[in-house]
Amino acid sequence: MTDAAELRRRTAELLAAHPPAGTDRLDFLKARFDAGLAWVHYPEGLGGLGAPRSLQAVVDAELEAAGAPDNDPRRIGIGLGMAAPTILQYGTEEQKRRFLRPLWTGEEVWCQLFSEPGAGSDLAALGTRAVREDGGDWVVDGQKVWTSSAHVARWAILIARTDPDVPKHRGITYFVCDMTDPGVEVRPLRQITGEAEFNEVFLTGVRIPDAHRLGEVGDGWRVAQTTLNNERVAIGGMRLPREGGMIGPAARTWRERPELRTHDLHQRLLKLWVEAEVSRLTAERLRQQLVAGQPGPEGAGMKLAFARLNQEISGLEVELLGEEGLLYDDWTMRRPEHVDFTGREAGYRYLRSKGNSIEGGTTEVLLNIVAERVLGLPTEPRTDKDVAWKDLAR
Repeated sequence: MTDAAELRRRTAELLAAHPPAGTDRLDFLKARFDAGLAWVHYPEGLGGLGAPRSLQAVVDAELEAAGAPDNDPRRIGIGLGMAAPTILQYGTEEQKRRFLRPLWTGEEVWCQLFSEPGAGSDLAALGTRAVREDGGDWVVDGQKVWTSSAHVARWAILIARTDPDVPKHRGITYFVCDMTDPGVEVRPLRQITGEAEFNEVFLTGVRIPDAHRLGEVGDGWRVAQTTLNNERVAIGGMRLPREGGMIGPAARTWRERPELRTHDLHQRLLKLWVEAEVSRLTAERLRQQLVAGQPGPEGAGMKLAFARLNQEISGLEVELLGEEGLLYDDWTMRRPEHVDFTGREAGYRYLRSKGNSIEGGTTEVLLNIVAERVLGLPTEPRTDKDVAWKDLAR
């Protein structure tokens, strides 16, 4: 049984063999993965030691104290938070060994090809087609949208329709798509912030070997639920220190600019500060529950709280700053390599937070998930449940 003392010993051995000050960053990350200290709850040989998930913090603290480099988790968040747990649960041994190591070290960035122009909130209605040729490769044609990091990604997790003759949830298959394929075209989507961290992706005759399929043919919706549940936890349940996230800049402005204060703003800031702290502690409890297995629908509640708080806090900060809050520092078109919810100044934070209630599942969809799958309330009537996808009105 691997305990905290054993992990500290292994971490000390890693640091002795690969001193951070004199070791290339990528070489250190590879050595950390091979030592089983990347994500300790993963199996041996796949970056872990089969240890309790809660012990990851022991390793992280030791490495941080030693000045060891991290793997830039914001840049590779989709790979870490969504692709990796799905590959671990549904991938073959060959797939796990091929993809997990360069995913964790950041050598290969991942993106997520799920949403489509006509299938966002109703994701199961997606129309991107994958047709198999004589029992061999799959040929994929379609369009995806709101794809973060597609412009820097090497691989994508992709769901496509492989059987239009069955109801929409049953005719979907899950693939790993090579973003360097000549049939993949990535176009930027400029956002209200001026940046283009999102993209639209056009797939034309993209060939995917059957060896890059995750799960069984037609079982893609079940596989996708693993991805989506992990996505909500990755967005709404991220580990933060006190006053981490959006509440930090607002509280800092309040402390540093006493001339801006009013009684009403003070009361509102106190309320949001308490709610942010409650959300942070709830996220910590949720992560502890994950020790027992994969995340469930409870992550939807965290994602809901994350979006609401970000929007309310950033709005309060803009109001606190008065005329200054209406300024915007730079509208230059950029294609950033990672999402930064709290970077730059107050105007950016306010505008960027508007997307929080859309990305990772819209607020309306997540409310349904909480109502039906967490609280056990009656489900909404679904007239398309037993209708073949090809017969749905579009």
